[in-house]
Amino acid sequence: MAFFQDPPELGNQYDGDRVLRAYLQRKLPPDQLREVEPELREMGELAGGELYELQQLDRLNEPRIEHWHAWGTRVDRIELTDVWKRAAIVAAERGVVATAYERKHGPSSRLHQFALAYLFDPSTDVYSCPLAMTDGAATTLREHNNNFLCDRALPRLMSRDPATCWISGQWMTERIGGSDVGLSETEARPATDERLFGQPDAHRLYGTKFFTSAANAQMALTLGRVEGADSGGRGLTLFYLETEGAHGNANGILFNRLKDKLGTRKLPTAELTLEGTLALPVAGLGNGVRNITPMLNITRTWNAICSVAGMRRGLALARDYAPRRVQFKAPLSQQPLHNDTLAGVQAEFEAAFGMAFRVAELIGQIECGEASEHEKRLLRMLTPVAKLTTAKQCVAASSEIIECFGGAGYMEDTGLPRLLRDAQTLPIWEGTTNVLSLDLLRAIRDDPQLLTLSDELTALGAKVQDSGLGVLMTAAKKAIDHAKAWLIETAARDPFDVEAGARRFALTVGRGLELALLASQAQWSLDQLNDPRPKLAANRFLRHGVDLISTEEGFDRTGSARLANDD
Repeated sequence: MAFFQDPPELGNQYDGDRVLRAYLQRKLPPDQLREVEPELREMGELAGGELYELQQLDRLNEPRIEHWHAWGTRVDRIELTDVWKRAAIVAAERGVVATAYERKHGPSSRLHQFALAYLFDPSTDVYSCPLAMTDGAATTLREHNNNFLCDRALPRLMSRDPATCWISGQWMTERIGGSDVGLSETEARPATDERLFGQPDAHRLYGTKFFTSAANAQMALTLGRVEGADSGGRGLTLFYLETEGAHGNANGILFNRLKDKLGTRKLPTAELTLEGTLALPVAGLGNGVRNITPMLNITRTWNAICSVAGMRRGLALARDYAPRRVQFKAPLSQQPLHNDTLAGVQAEFEAAFGMAFRVAELIGQIECGEASEHEKRLLRMLTPVAKLTTAKQCVAASSEIIECFGGAGYMEDTGLPRLLRDAQTLPIWEGTTNVLSLDLLRAIRDDPQLLTLSDELTALGAKVQDSGLGVLMTAAKKAIDHAKAWLIETAARDPFDVEAGARRFALTVGRGLELALLASQAQWSLDQLNDPRPKLAANRFLRHGVDLISTEEGFDRTGSARLANDD
């Protein structure tokens, strides 16, 4: 009889997630956990059932753009995939954005929200991208206290009704600059001939936005330069626009094309031309890059959450497949080397999980006015660190996971290659690893001794009583102390060397904190659950390497340049 291999299957993704359940049990008061757990279990069932099945069936579909009506009218209409249509309904009804703003559980509402997003993301073909920007837009409008725009947009951005719920875009990237948004060429001219929604400070925008993810959004936050303003980021202004004009037209927005990307192919990313698009300033004129920072902080946190969600999805599929696949007379689940490979990925995942959700926890505390100055400074440091560290981990983990399936992992019709293709956007979107490494250097200017990180390590270490975990906390502290010493010594010698080593510095800080957070969780799991697995994961994570700082005395400037340009 011919052999046919059983594919991997998914069950309830909440019930099957030991790490998420233990974390929430630790962080949420019992009464809050009892309230939120049914919602999380329902989302877990959708993620492992209906949404995952639809995702597999909808694998070949991609968004399409219709530029012209049959009778010659320019329409620029985007047809979404079935997964995205269903995801939009589920996200609204389940409050994947709204939960954070309803604040039924105070600062814990952010943990509730990001747990929902974590479960929702892997089965919805990156519908998390517009949700991240929607969340970021809502936070930005609130932070700038623009009452008119808050009254107009927030009820729609936070709606649980799919018929009225909006998503937001974030239109920053232009042909001339990616991360260097200060180079923006978009012009903003006062709309002296027209008011927008009765407001007198409307402007018309002219320019091209080279990458606009979720181009089907009903609104967007974008940057433009008013005539006569300074060059660079300070001269830009943050604008609010709606994609549909007052009379149902496209508000001066032309869709040039949808981008043909390596991954996230279900996400309609467009190149747009703005031809007199009506928009309103969000926070006065100027300082646009600074004013859009609240949005970036939220979207970078979503990036970290989705990184750990992608790692978890790969592990769930690989674990289910292991007992189904027999090689060399035994299932993969009984093969020591296969188990060792999965254990390595699990260790990276558990460490990344702790980092991503620590940032979520800090956001909730700050939003509810319950954060100390230490926690505010810590969030400023951890936001870029968490994003860059978890993103790199997700790409490496996804590569290992598809290799665990052998040839099947390379075949598009299994749906597995998507894990790696979609993961590759995570280190790029919202700032590459290098850009965020430099952002970390800016974040610590007010704390050059890294006392904030030292205080965090001290607080985490105070809860660790197990001697083996104490060794791990010491290793985490040693790595970060080494990074601190390197930064201080190198800055005194030559700033060039600081910039050249910024990535190694940032990843050492990130991995050192991940180890400390994982050791802290492991102590709780030993005490409360009698579960040694987080401790095993922490030990394995340390063996992978935490301290990436070079031990050399400085860097060879000419050598680096010659190697980078080796012809």
